[in-house]
Amino acid sequence: MDTKRIKWTTLAFMAFSTVWGFGNVLNGFIYFNGIQVIFSWILMFALYFVPYALMVGELGSAFKTSGGGVSSWILNTTTPKLAYYAGWTYWACHITYIASKSSGGLKALSWAVFRNGEMYDTFPTYAVQLVTLAILILFCYIASRGLNPLKKLATLAGTSMFIMSILYILMMFAAPAINPQGGFVAMNFNASTLIPHFDMKYFTSLSILVFAVGGCEKISPYVNKVKDPSKGFPKAMITLAIMVMVCAILGTIAMGMMFDPVAINEDFNAYNSNGSYWAFQKLGNYFHIGDSLLIIYALCNAVGQLSTLVISIDAPLRMLLDNEDAREFIPSALLKKNDAGAYVNGIKLVAVLSGAIIVIQSFVPGAAVVLKQLTKLNSVCMPLRYLWVFAAYIALRKARKKFDPEYKFVKNQTIALIFGGWCFLVTAASCILGMYDADPFTFALNVITPLVLTALGIILPVIANREKALEKRTA
Repeated sequence: MDTKRIKWTTLAFMAFSTVWGFGNVLNGFIYFNGIQVIFSWILMFALYFVPYALMVGELGSAFKTSGGGVSSWILNTTTPKLAYYAGWTYWACHITYIASKSSGGLKALSWAVFRNGEMYDTFPTYAVQLVTLAILILFCYIASRGLNPLKKLATLAGTSMFIMSILYILMMFAAPAINPQGGFVAMNFNASTLIPHFDMKYFTSLSILVFAVGGCEKISPYVNKVKDPSKGFPKAMITLAIMVMVCAILGTIAMGMMFDPVAINEDFNAYNSNGSYWAFQKLGNYFHIGDSLLIIYALCNAVGQLSTLVISIDAPLRMLLDNEDAREFIPSALLKKNDAGAYVNGIKLVAVLSGAIIVIQSFVPGAAVVLKQLTKLNSVCMPLRYLWVFAAYIALRKARKKFDPEYKFVKNQTIALIFGGWCFLVTAASCILGMYDADPFTFALNVITPLVLTALGIILPVIANREKALEKRTA
């Protein structure tokens, strides 16, 4: 039995590759004025990510046999109706994520072919969005046929992207020794360059950092597979936090050697859209190996984005609709399966909702603006699912007589509830503030999208109840 258990170090690396990515370093760097983000990263890790990860450890320890993650935590601590909303939120958040994966995959393919960002941005927005919509429909069809040939590719691409992220840091720190005349940006580490300006722009961008560090609850089902879960799981979470913090800070310094924040602020949309590709292109130039690193990164990113697209269409939908406790709140039409065992109407709903975002963005002037909007929209919508983690934790601690997990984040009940409430408020505030944007179209998209998805989640149980009432009357 013990031979099948995984070491806590293995779990930490699994979680790290799930939570962290190169895009997080770039987004933090460009949204928070270069190396000034280091201060924000440290605050985010100390006051949010570490308690968040340790709370997940306690939840995972309390519900070792629950494989459903957040939904099962909510079900065990509250009611089936709230468990449905938790599952719905997890699925609904992926609607914006799916739209971004279609666009991101197309952008990555463009870089692999043309090796520049300018060509993609010269195409008419409506034409790019039309192709993006076609990609979405194609991958919805693949998911509807029960075909998931890209799952292994997604794992492979995710691993390779993780390796590329670490490689970027190592190679960038070595670059000045290899190529002293590379034209690196000089950095001054003092209070004026490291302490950010706490203005409206700063607070409305915090959702970017919350989005970056979230998601460690995905590996909670593995808690009962770790050797000595009460000690092993929290060890893995603490190690995860340390690894993410080190990579965020070192990655930021590496990027600071390469890009000038003044240039980024002057052409923000271009850096948001192309920054990660320029980073690997410049890295290749420093080492005199041309565009080889860029092409490898672009291909890995393209495969990763498109394979994750299929999984994001299929997996969150199954998590919601396969849940027996949630099914009573869902209309029967959405529970219909085709001959391949796929929830065909659910996939159609994904195609309509994600497709609507893609179509709406066809009126945006420039493909680079589309990608910027999707980055911000994801940072607003995706962290909403983390709210359920903290709600489950608060409910768990309030029901401490019923549940007695082997591992506790903190023993003191008051401190535990304060941390749970604090993380809930930080997440909610970041999402709400993140909705604001100087561009009215982006602002409207950030507000309307979560409102529509929330309304849909509320309406479905009403429809399901009417169906049951009608069945009773006709029986």
